[in-house]
Amino acid sequence: MCGRFTQQRPTSEIASIFEADDLADDPGGRFNVAPTDEAAVVVQREDRRAVVLYRWGLVPSWATDPRAGSKAFNARAETLATSPLFRDPFRRRRCLVPVDGFYEWRRDGKSRQPLWIHDPSGLPLALAGLWTGRQDPETGDWRRTFTIITTRPNEFMNGIHDRMPVVIPPDAWARWLDPAPADPGELRALLEPREDVALDARAVSALVNNVRNDGPALVEAALVEETLVEAELDAAGPPEAPGAPALF
Repeated sequence: MCGRFTQQRPTSEIASIFEADDLADDPGGRFNVAPTDEAAVVVQREDRRAVVLYRWGLVPSWATDPRAGSKAFNARAETLATSPLFRDPFRRRRCLVPVDGFYEWRRDGKSRQPLWIHDPSGLPLALAGLWTGRQDPETGDWRRTFTIITTRPNEFMNGIHDRMPVVIPPDAWARWLDPAPADPGELRALLEPREDVALDARAVSALVNNVRNDGPALVEAALVEETLVEAELDAAGPPEAPGAPALF
């Protein structure tokens, strides 16, 4: 799964990397993005690509309760084409979620060790996502939301968790973002776990277990022994996620 990530760069820098317009104008500096938070995503309409802020946790247009998004922060790659919740966004509304890293918890005995997974070169990871929009029936306002797609683990992630977010390589960004009809087989091929993705895992403090904590200290390297003691004090481990519009 993918239930927490970092977006440390300002959206102006993200826009430069992804050759997009910065419509978010966000300073970044976020080290503990959690479901129901707003986050920067890259979307495209025809020939215009943009960085925008959408809420994490997909809420379909037909949902009667917007709180449904708190449970739809991940989408399984294996069932996208058949899921009533995800099949339409999979066909027409794909996005990239640029992250500097994501957190995963590896079980060590009775405790869970938080790890920050990132590209050792310092470049952002482009996670595969889907987005949609829902109009509030009372206010008429549109709320755009997104989810992150997960797949089976590659060799690196296999010893950490049984799922991992799909990472889209730079040479496939345009294909993934293209809103035009696409060959489902070609899209599914992009969702397979990749062994050529450069990843590194850093043991970090159990401070990340609390969604209220933020700041650079969350991604600083910590001694495993120290973090295990902290994790035991926080017995619950990582908390549960809190409970057709124009594109831009």
